[in-house]
Amino acid sequence: MSFLDKNFLLETESARELFHNYAEKMPIIDFHCHLNPEEIYENKKFANITKIWLNEGTYGDHYKWRLMRANGVPEELITGDGDDYDKFVAWAGTIEKSVGNPLYEWTHLELRRFFGINDLLTVKSAPAIYKKANELLKTDNFGARALIRNSNVKAICTTDDPASDLKYHKLLKEDEAANGFKTLPAMRPDKAFHIKDATYGNYLQELGNVSGVVINSFRTLVAALHQRYEFFTNMGGSLSDHSLEDFTFVEATDEELDAIIAKGVANESLSHQELNQYLTMLVEELMKLNNEFDWTMQFHINSARNLDPKQFAKIGADTGYDAMGSQPDIVVEFQKLFTKLSTEDAIPKTIIYSLNPNDWLSLMTMMQSFQGNGVQRLQLGAAWWFNDTAEGMTQQLTTFAEQSLLPNFVGMLTDSRSFLSYPRHEYFRRVLCNYYGKLIEQGRVPDDLGVIGKIVQDISYNNAYNYFGFFKKAN
Repeated sequence: MSFLDKNFLLETESARELFHNYAEKMPIIDFHCHLNPEEIYENKKFANITKIWLNEGTYGDHYKWRLMRANGVPEELITGDGDDYDKFVAWAGTIEKSVGNPLYEWTHLELRRFFGINDLLTVKSAPAIYKKANELLKTDNFGARALIRNSNVKAICTTDDPASDLKYHKLLKEDEAANGFKTLPAMRPDKAFHIKDATYGNYLQELGNVSGVVINSFRTLVAALHQRYEFFTNMGGSLSDHSLEDFTFVEATDEELDAIIAKGVANESLSHQELNQYLTMLVEELMKLNNEFDWTMQFHINSARNLDPKQFAKIGADTGYDAMGSQPDIVVEFQKLFTKLSTEDAIPKTIIYSLNPNDWLSLMTMMQSFQGNGVQRLQLGAAWWFNDTAEGMTQQLTTFAEQSLLPNFVGMLTDSRSFLSYPRHEYFRRVLCNYYGKLIEQGRVPDDLGVIGKIVQDISYNNAYNYFGFFKKAN
C-alpha cells in the first residue's frame, strides 16, 4: 500500500469494499463548523493558498499554528504580518516533520482532492505547489460556494451568537436552490456564559435590544433567550452548541441568581460558588429551551483554553494555546444535571463531546440511562479536536458500539474554519469502514456487505439526515 493510495486506512478486503461501494460517494451534512456565513454568501475567494490554508489575519487554522510553533517558526510567519509565501514555505518545512500527525495526511489529502496535486509538500516542492495552487484559486471552482457544493455537502450549520441578526443566513436562504446546499444557523451563547468578562453587562444590553426584552434579572435573561430561539427556529435553526470547559452542578434560587447577575454587570468579583450556580441554572434553562423547540443540544466539555496569558492578550482566543481538560468528576456533575432534568421531562436531544477520552465510557453509560422518546436521542459525539485521529476515531466508535447502538450514530463533522476541511469526512469514513471490516474478518459481525454497507451509509449521512431533520422542516 502506497501513501494515500485508494485503499489507505483500509486494512481488509471487506473494509475496501465497504468504503468504495457504500461510503465513498455519500453526501455530507456538516452539522457543526465555524465557517463564516458572510464569506459563504459573498462567495469568498482567497488570494493564495496561505490565506485559505493558514490564516486570513488571525482567523485561521490553529491546528497548523501549534505545529509551526513546535517547529521553531517565528510568530511573524504564523499569525503575524510576514510574507504569505514565506509563511507557506514555513508550513511546508513543518509538514516535512509532521509524519505520523493527522495533519500530514489531511494536508496531502486536501492537495490531492481540491488541487489535483499528488506531490509531497516539502520546502523543495513548495514553490511549484504554491504557484499551481494559486492559479487554481483564481478559478470559479475555488469560490466558497463551489468548494462546499463540489465537496457534496448538502447542509452546513455555522456557529452563531444569539444576538446575531442572521443577515447572511437570510440572504443565503434565498440562494439555496442555486447553491445546492443549506446554510443553517446554530446558536452558541458563549457570551451569556462569560459572566466574569468585563463586557458581560454590555452583552446583556445587546441581547436585550435585539430580543426586545429589558434584561435586569435571571428570568428576563431566559425570556430574551426564548425570543432568540423563536427567531433562530424561524430561520431554520435547530441546534445549539455550548462550550463547558468545566462544570460543577450547584443550583440556586432566582433571588440568588439576580444578585449574581447584578455583580457580573457591575464587574464585581464572583466566588466559585456563585459562578457554578449561574452556570448550572443557565444550562438547565437552555436544556429546557432546546427541548421545547425540539432542537439538538451539543456540549463540548473538559477542555483547557488560553493557557498562555501573554499570547492570549496579544493575539486572542482560538489561536492554538489550548489543551485537554482534566476535571476528573465532570461526568458525575453531568449525571446530577441530567437526573434533575429527567424529573421535568426536559432532556433534549443531546450530543456530548469530551476532549478527554477518559470521559467517553462514563459519558456513554450515563447517557444510556436517559435514552427514550426517539432513536438515540443522546449520543457520544465524534472524536473531537486532539482526538481527531485514526486511533481516536476508532476508540470513539468502539466505545459507542460497545455501550449503545453504533448504527444510530450521526457521524462526522468538520468543526473547522476552513473551506478545505471536507476530506476529514472521507478520512472518518475510511476509519469507520476499517472498523467494521475488521469485525467482519474476526467473525464478530455477519459477512454481509449489504447489511454492514447500509450501516456505513447510515452513519456517513442518513442518520444525520433523519436525526436533525434539516430537510423535513419548512425553512
